[in-house]
Amino acid sequence: MDKASGDAKDDKKLKWWQLSLLGVAGTIGTGYFLGSSLAISIGGPAILLAYLLAAAGTYVVFDALSRMTADHPEQGSFRSYAKKAFGSWAGFASGWVYWFSELLIMGSQLTALSIFARFWFPDVPMWIFAAGFGLTGLLIVFFGNKGFDRVENVLAVIKVAAILMFMVLAAALLAGWIGGGKYTPKLPLTYKALFPAGGIGLWSAFIFAFYAYGGIEVLGIMSYRLNKPEEAPKAGKVMLLLLTAVYVVSIGLVVTMVPLNAFNPKESPFVLALASDHLAFVPHLFNGVLIIAGFSTMTASLYAVTSMMLTLAQEGDAPQLFSRKLKGKYPLLAMCLISVGLIAAIVMSLLLPGKVYEYITTAAGLMLLYNWAFILLSSGKLLRAAKLSGFKRWIGLVLIGAAVAGTLFHEISRPGFYISLLLVALIAASDLIVHKVRKKREASSSGHRPAEKLEEEFQRQDGGPQFKIKGIRMRMRKSKLLMKK
Repeated sequence: MDKASGDAKDDKKLKWWQLSLLGVAGTIGTGYFLGSSLAISIGGPAILLAYLLAAAGTYVVFDALSRMTADHPEQGSFRSYAKKAFGSWAGFASGWVYWFSELLIMGSQLTALSIFARFWFPDVPMWIFAAGFGLTGLLIVFFGNKGFDRVENVLAVIKVAAILMFMVLAAALLAGWIGGGKYTPKLPLTYKALFPAGGIGLWSAFIFAFYAYGGIEVLGIMSYRLNKPEEAPKAGKVMLLLLTAVYVVSIGLVVTMVPLNAFNPKESPFVLALASDHLAFVPHLFNGVLIIAGFSTMTASLYAVTSMMLTLAQEGDAPQLFSRKLKGKYPLLAMCLISVGLIAAIVMSLLLPGKVYEYITTAAGLMLLYNWAFILLSSGKLLRAAKLSGFKRWIGLVLIGAAVAGTLFHEISRPGFYISLLLVALIAASDLIVHKVRKKREASSSGHRPAEKLEEEFQRQDGGPQFKIKGIRMRMRKSKLLMKK
């Protein structure tokens, strides 16, 4: 996001299928590995339907963003498009909504990492793990690491390998090739088994299905690196087909292997499904992989919020002091502000150890969806009308609206909804204050100069009329003198 769109031409090295694979690896994180447990416990096995609907909504958003990127590559991506479509207030709001969404996602991932670590050390308070992971991530981002991109690629491979390992082992347990399973597999076929909490339960869990697809807006930013930018929608379509297949198959195996009352937000459903007397080491191995995968996505979120803060400060949508860098390369002040957000997540882990993950994850998912709504609305203004484009856009907005409204119907997700409203109100108030200050500065800067000086500056532009008349008079005088001679 720090690179100008004009400088991006040399980076176009990706083929569409490479972008698809990067998207799959980058999107899968703690929202899938742990957030799916919340989704299943609230919505039951029918949550598979919510994952399919969320995939459809996510595709509509990615399609709109990738088309805008292909038409007009911009440094600020969705933030720049919101500004073009609706004015500077929308650019300010979109940037800060994204910043808060990533900060909350980071807090959610930090909490998930602490929950995974307590699998081995159940007596250690969550806030100690949260502080340790948070400090390590901050140090990596602060000092920078030229090889971090390569490390991220390796970690992405580990994530995909872990999912494949789960599917193979789960299939072996179901087939009876491996015995000693903790739970007796049971296929949920009746309405009561599929919808234990009815339609309202499924609706309430919709937000967590959407949350598992979080990250596609970053992939939209990467679309400028394609050899053929017009292939970005195809890359997104393939990516979402792969993600949907992975989610539906793996979660379908989980709900078959684990009874509904065993799901809880303190354990990964995949670790529960692999519990077996003959596979005593596998849950520990898989838990280690989850920590590695979760830490990689948390650190990537740290990079994202740091980059967005620098961009907001440089463009006047945040105090300019946050754009300053120690010795020209260390964004110390920006990271101090981000640290405040991390400390808030750690304090919540201390005060609300039993509910912090649910609250932060819901708020993070909602802020993410608010930003996606911005993307869809901006596309309606900026993109040329295409076949079914308006219909797709409204389908996406309806699905996003349904996921947002569903959070009001469950005690787990309702506090997250109020947190998101509080943040939106804070952003709106800040937006009004910033624009009032800007108008006052513009008025005062123009008011300090005398009217005569302003008129003179106006006349000087392009040889204004006043100076043109003087030039004509000078030429007439010269011609008269020549005639006299």
